[in-house]
Amino acid sequence: MDKFKEIAKGKAKSMFTTSNPSELIMEFRDDASAFDGKKRASLAGKGAVNNQFNAFIMDYLGDNGVDHHLINLMDNTHSLVHSLDMFPIECVIRNRATGSICRRLGTEDGLILEKPLFEFFLKDDDLGDPLVSTEHILAFKWMEKDELNLINKELNRINDFLQGMFRGVGIKLVDFKVEFGRYEKNGKKEIMLADEISPDTCRLWDVNSDKKLDKDRFRKGLGNLIEAYQEVARRLDILHEQSNIRPLKYTKPQAVKIKKK
Repeated sequence: MDKFKEIAKGKAKSMFTTSNPSELIMEFRDDASAFDGKKRASLAGKGAVNNQFNAFIMDYLGDNGVDHHLINLMDNTHSLVHSLDMFPIECVIRNRATGSICRRLGTEDGLILEKPLFEFFLKDDDLGDPLVSTEHILAFKWMEKDELNLINKELNRINDFLQGMFRGVGIKLVDFKVEFGRYEKNGKKEIMLADEISPDTCRLWDVNSDKKLDKDRFRKGLGNLIEAYQEVARRLDILHEQSNIRPLKYTKPQAVKIKKK
């Protein structure tokens, strides 16, 4: 499978077109960033861990009936995905209060929320990804009402599935971010989970010690980011003790070539 034009470059991933207009290649880079890109670093092995981690999570959710854009892993740092018409909205699910919500509201760090709190942010780097309400989403037609209702149901299901999975290996799922897009299938538009779910997009704390096992280690200068990601992956049996990539049941290894046009 050839990758052609780079059509998007985020803080830690790049998206490339392929010979199939309905499929894209998602590349996980070793880049780490925080505070809207003000803090940056390159950490060897990060892209490979996140690529494998994301594939494992998407596979798990797919087995539980959640439609997602992942087709298959291609190699350590590349995945083949469906090309979607993405909603310009980031969905954040909070089971505890920490991070930006504490700064905004002066809330106690680590406060357990009585029920999951959903927050929506407009994806716009120039505006700093501002918090928006469901009324904003509908008024500006970033989603239709039935799409928003479906996504809210999916957020509840995804949160339930992931909380149970992480709790089973001694990890608290504090919060996480997901994105969705539209996918046309047989002339009908469906909604799919997109982007990634990894320690880059989740806050994960050890059940006993509250040790941070996510990107907060980079944000807060705690060090050992890759080791923390690998610890989570080993607990989930994604990586062997030697930290080698472990093939998943749907993996179809393919050579990734950069085709010059």
